[in-house]
Amino acid sequence: MHAGERGGRALVLGGGGSTGNAWLIGVVAGLADGGWDVTEADLIVGTSAGSTAAAQITGAPLAELYAATVAAAPAPARPSRAPAGPAGPVVDHLQRTSAIIAAAQDAADMRRRMGAAALDLDAASDGSRSARWREIVAARLPSSHWPERTVLITAVDAHTGEPVVFDRNSGVDLADAVAASCASGFAYKIGDNRYIDGGYRRNENADLAAGYEQVLVLSPFGGKTRHPLEWGMQLAAQVDELRAGGSSVEMIFPDSDSEHMFGANAMDLSLRPAAARAGHDQGTALAEQFAALWR
Repeated sequence: MHAGERGGRALVLGGGGSTGNAWLIGVVAGLADGGWDVTEADLIVGTSAGSTAAAQITGAPLAELYAATVAAAPAPARPSRAPAGPAGPVVDHLQRTSAIIAAAQDAADMRRRMGAAALDLDAASDGSRSARWREIVAARLPSSHWPERTVLITAVDAHTGEPVVFDRNSGVDLADAVAASCASGFAYKIGDNRYIDGGYRRNENADLAAGYEQVLVLSPFGGKTRHPLEWGMQLAAQVDELRAGGSSVEMIFPDSDSEHMFGANAMDLSLRPAAARAGHDQGTALAEQFAALWR
């Protein structure tokens, strides 16, 4: 909660891979086409793919951003063992991280273990992965500058397992903050520090909107979690906390017709245009229903 923001409006953009990013852009563009511009929120929280979306929707006209996402030539479907960005093969990554989660005692222990595993991967590489990943991430952003509004980008310190939240006052470039938040399989380097995916802080990190009167959460993974429920990582626990603090909370999840584009298929670039269109259809249909949240 930032001083002076009580009573404001917050937009929370959860993680969800490449298709999740496209769906988020589609939903926000659809809401705008339906007469509800959620980019005017007083606070925007971005996690993993949602951090990229946060930088994109605050740095470019929505109509252009959505059109570019839909018009992108569909890439061939990615084989299950082909490289999937910096995280490596999707299947292997899910199996490896699931084993770490299963071995952990609690959320803090899980973060430390995830950080240690990411640092081990980093030590076994040639050290160029962070630079390559930054170049990829920076190319996706319409601007290299932090927006003037309050945008929070989540990550986790790989050395300590402590949660980290970047904003325009953190002294970290926007591209670095987003790259860190999206580093789901390796430790991203910023200066002398290393960071891993913000989704290990909490799944959507909606709790960062505490104190805001109106909160909208967009979750490509539909509020699902891979962590034990007693850890409180899941969106439902975050929403309960927000509502207990007086916030009005609404959520948008992918509909049943588009659920197949997420989860194990989240890094399938060929599904991005369809995911964006599905999100746009949802956003347009829901704009009038949810618009009262911002009034």
